[in-house]
This record gives sequence, structure tokens and C-alpha cells, in this order.
Amino acid sequence: MDWYPLYNSLRIALISSVIVFFAGIGAAYYIAKLHPVLKGFLDVVLTLPLVLPPTVVGYFLLVLFGPKRPFGAWFLEHFNTRLVMTWYSGIFAASVVAFPLMYRTARGAFESFDETLAYSGQTLGLGNVYIFWRIRMPACRQGILAGTVLAFARALGEYGATSMIAGYTPGRTATISTTVYQLWRTDNDALAFRWVLVNVVISAVVLLAVNLLERRDRKQGGHPG
Repeated sequence: MDWYPLYNSLRIALISSVIVFFAGIGAAYYIAKLHPVLKGFLDVVLTLPLVLPPTVVGYFLLVLFGPKRPFGAWFLEHFNTRLVMTWYSGIFAASVVAFPLMYRTARGAFESFDETLAYSGQTLGLGNVYIFWRIRMPACRQGILAGTVLAFARALGEYGATSMIAGYTPGRTATISTTVYQLWRTDNDALAFRWVLVNVVISAVVLLAVNLLERRDRKQGGHPG
């Protein structure tokens, strides 16, 4: 059994999760402070990948990163690097489809944050960076953790956009999802089912870890000091 799809899926999901963690938190923090009209508009734009069919997202990525498109051609000319049909193409797809989950969850957490805590920190002379990372983020950790896990799970299971921008090449671009489809298409149901089980086990372990962390946080919150 070739384990490359597992390795490739995990690295794509992990790298994508790091990207959407910081991008989602940054967008959620600043957009939450905007005028409702502008915030509503940006919400629609940033959440679109969540409701669009993954193949449509993949098409837009091909339009942007394709070797004959302006950005993709410029990158190929100056760096001699293709942005499609490579393993890291999957990062683009996974990041785009996972970003809305991180953004929406983080924004909800920030909007429920008690701003008097931040104001109290300011009166004590604390900087905004300190307040954000040492007060706001710990207070919103449940929502941030949930968004991160959802983003990772979404990136790990991404198929539609990934299949369009990265394709399926064994040992080069194959992921668990694209491998399952190719095995099913070639009537290799037994091996396809093994990969399905691998994906289910990983997802279950991640969710179990999150539940344990949440339970520990609740216990710590109920027994301060």
C-alpha cells in the first residue's frame, strides 16, 4: 500500500491550516470592527467558497494560477515554477475552501468577546498586541480551536478544487480524496475502502482530541486558582 497520499494529504492540510489560522483570525478581527454595510459585503465575498461548488472554486483557481493566465504565466517566467498540477497546488485549493470556516468561527468568537476586558488592559497601559494575544485570544480560544479543527478537517477531505488544480498523479499530487476516487473509478473498491477508513480514523482522532481539550478547559474554568 503506497502511503504517499496520506503524507501528501497531511502536509497539505497542516500547511493550509496554518495559513487560514492567521489569515482567518486577521480578517475576522479587523472586519468585525467595520461598518455593518462594508462588513456584510466582505462577509459575502470571503464566505463564497463555502457555498460554491468545489469545482467552481477550482475553476477560479485555474483562471488565476494557470500557466497561460497572467499571474501563473508571470510566476512561471520569473521563477520557472508552475502553480498548477503540483503537490503544493493542493495548498491553494485547501486554503481557499477552508478559510471561510476559520473566518466565520473566529469572527463569531471575537464578536462575543467582552470588550471591557480590552479597555481595562488599555487603562493599565498594555499594548494592543499584548491585549490581543494574552487577553483576547485566550478568552476566545474555544471558537478559535473549533475553527482551526474545522479548517483542518475540511482541508484534509478536500477533493473538487484539488482535483482541478492539482490533478491526480501517483507519488506526486495524489491525496487521500483523489486516490479514493481513482481507486473507485478503476473498480478497486477494497483499497478505496482502506483509504476511506484512514480518513475516518484521522478525523475521529482530531475531533476526540478537541473534545478532550474542551473538557479540560471547562474543568479549569470551573475551578479557578
